[in-house]
Amino acid sequence: MRVADLALIGLYLVGITWFGARFRHSQKSLKDYFLGGRTTPWWAIAFSIVSAETSTLTIIGTPAISFQGNMGFLQVVFGYLLARIVISTLFLPHYFRGEMFTAYELMQRRFGPRIRKLTAGCFLILRALAEGVRVFAISIVISIVLGTGEALSILLIVCITLFYTFEGGMTAVIWTDVVQMILYIAGAVASLFVILDKIPGGWGHVAAVAGAAGKFQLFDFRFDLSAEFFSRTYSFWAGLIGGCFLTTASHGTEQLMVQRLLAARSQADSRKALLTSWVVIFFQFSLFLIIGVILFVYYSDNALAPPKPADRIYPSFIWANLPVGVAGIVIAAILAAAMSNLSAALNSLASTTVMDFFKPLSKKERTDEEWLGVARRATLFWGAILFGVALVAQGVKSVLEAGLSIASVVYGSLLGVFLLGVLTRRAGEKAAMTGMVVGLMVMLYVKLGTSIAWTWFVLIGTSATFLTGVLISNFIREESNG
Repeated sequence: MRVADLALIGLYLVGITWFGARFRHSQKSLKDYFLGGRTTPWWAIAFSIVSAETSTLTIIGTPAISFQGNMGFLQVVFGYLLARIVISTLFLPHYFRGEMFTAYELMQRRFGPRIRKLTAGCFLILRALAEGVRVFAISIVISIVLGTGEALSILLIVCITLFYTFEGGMTAVIWTDVVQMILYIAGAVASLFVILDKIPGGWGHVAAVAGAAGKFQLFDFRFDLSAEFFSRTYSFWAGLIGGCFLTTASHGTEQLMVQRLLAARSQADSRKALLTSWVVIFFQFSLFLIIGVILFVYYSDNALAPPKPADRIYPSFIWANLPVGVAGIVIAAILAAAMSNLSAALNSLASTTVMDFFKPLSKKERTDEEWLGVARRATLFWGAILFGVALVAQGVKSVLEAGLSIASVVYGSLLGVFLLGVLTRRAGEKAAMTGMVVGLMVMLYVKLGTSIAWTWFVLIGTSATFLTGVLISNFIREESNG
């Protein structure tokens, strides 16, 4: 263990914890704790969206994808742009009518209290499972650096992040996101040039070797509606359509992202933040895929066996090969991505728990200070839950694809019922709830009983939920709030 690198990592952890905890004094109400008082500038929200969207899964999982395959993952990112346009058009106008704290308040406004609880409950389960995988992903990095067991590594990162999230709320989440995003982008760029410097012939040699191996292939336009077509994870059609549905669900219906959009000063600022974030996302994914390609050439040239599983390739190379100081900065950058995502998850899980469940059911009058105490206790509760899920998540093959596939199973039902709410007026609460249940059942079958790629999951789940809701509404007469 190199003292200088460990010192840099330790300095970062102490510094970011102190920085986030400083926002405690600005937390006076639930609006402050969960929405940052709606005073955050749009560019900071854009960076925060990027931080939440990329996470450690991106940083250690994306290089592994191009190392083993090619640049085809970028096809999914093109779908991300289309989704942002859909969200700006369909969902944002509804979210900025009145003061909303969570995405699921829209469901109560449109359908009723039961569907609000059902959608909020789905989010809690989804985010707990997906975030647990992400926490396990960062334990891979910590265990490589410190040589600790994965359980101890998980406990360390959860406790540190929990502290400043508990203290500073959404304000701390957003502003630490800004700092951490700048750090991990800088770290990735630094690591790219250092790795490239280790390859004789530089980029010219990388381009020749990787080009001959098909590593720069980006588009796969094959279209034949066969079983093999739907089992290919990264094709143009799966990427554009699947990526659009996935991101419309994650950014338009999941509290983790919607909470950031609601924290903007206005609908126009929220839209600006959402669209700007795509530019940074595209750059990030391209950067990490290129890093994976360069690592492929490095391992091929030196006839080295890559570490197993593939998610360990990038962090292992950094710690073993980068110069003293640079390795510490890059590892700190990876930790930054993990902590920004985890802090956002803790705050969004707490906000949904308090605003969609506890507060509507509470018959006791509470002051703002008392509600802040409830919110902080909810944050602690979810910290413990995520620690437990991360322990169970040990042993997954690909942390990136595991996280995305878990999310994709539930996203379809969430997006389907939200579309049912904003695109129809006839459907009522019973039709919406039936549609969600059918959508979840269909997706469990698709996930467990077929070879269909996860990029198609949200489209299938959304279609099953929406069509079932529309069909049921033709047979059941019920009052609609729409």
